[in-house]
Amino acid sequence: MVLEDEMDSNVTEQESLREMEPSWTTTVLLVPCVVVLTAGFFYIYGIIMSLLSKTSVRNKVVVITDALSGLGKECAGVFHKGGARLILCGKNWEKLEELADDMVNVSDPTDTFPPKLVLLDFEDMDSMPEAIAEILECYGCLDILIFNGSLKVKAPAQSLSLEMDKLLMDNNYFGPITLAKGVLPSMISRRSGHLILVNSIQGKIAVPFRTTYAASKHAVQAFFDCLRAEVEEYGISVSTINHTFISRSASEMPASKSLWSLLYTKKPLGVSPDEAATEIVKTLNNKNKEVLIAPSLPKMAIYARSFFPNVFFAVMASGVRNSAAAEPM
Repeated sequence: MVLEDEMDSNVTEQESLREMEPSWTTTVLLVPCVVVLTAGFFYIYGIIMSLLSKTSVRNKVVVITDALSGLGKECAGVFHKGGARLILCGKNWEKLEELADDMVNVSDPTDTFPPKLVLLDFEDMDSMPEAIAEILECYGCLDILIFNGSLKVKAPAQSLSLEMDKLLMDNNYFGPITLAKGVLPSMISRRSGHLILVNSIQGKIAVPFRTTYAASKHAVQAFFDCLRAEVEEYGISVSTINHTFISRSASEMPASKSLWSLLYTKKPLGVSPDEAATEIVKTLNNKNKEVLIAPSLPKMAIYARSFFPNVFFAVMASGVRNSAAAEPM
């Protein structure tokens, strides 16, 4: 009986092993299949996005402000390869020429157009009418205008001079809205166009030590939100893209342990220019009215500011106190 029990046990174990072999083999084969399928998905996604970027801007007149910034250069490269008629704006003529030469040297002249260059400085408001006229004269019209770039400052409110406040407002508010007003008659007459404001998440919420910067971002956000409703009947789209921070590398941002500094971070310290450019391409194709590029915590902060303001303000104040306590005496 004992021998028979042992034999039955061995048979049972062998049968169990035979049953496990197919499932184990399936698991082993499934892993590389999943990897291959995932890689294939991202490859196809990249091709689709490349095609979309080309079809959405082919032969379109695209204006990019602050084209010399990281995001400006990234967008310029994407749209140039897509066959757009680019108008690149910036403060430095020599650097604009260098950027244009680099783009022309690596592109096929049969598929692309040489970029046109316009000096544009939001700090010099007196030069704005001339710059707007030059932009409109480049091709006689424009289809897409990307408002990129801004002036940033971080300091206690009482330490900022009125001159600095005005400088920030010129760069971040009065400059962009003056440009928008200048090109709107052309878009309205053609009953088409797309304005894209690349704005900070501080157009939605504000963190300490950025009083004037946050105020300028709130102001320009409100302007474009109002404008969206006003120009919809003319077939003009207005989109805003709010991001946490745009940086080529996380190392460019200083490390901070304060509570409210976490609201200004992503992966963990910024959005790369190629990520932001991809969102701009998606926005052009989908005509999304509002896009938020941020991790979960800043998104939660936006909702907390709306529905639980007292909690939000308490967290902000606590972050300031903790930051002050951490500073060396």
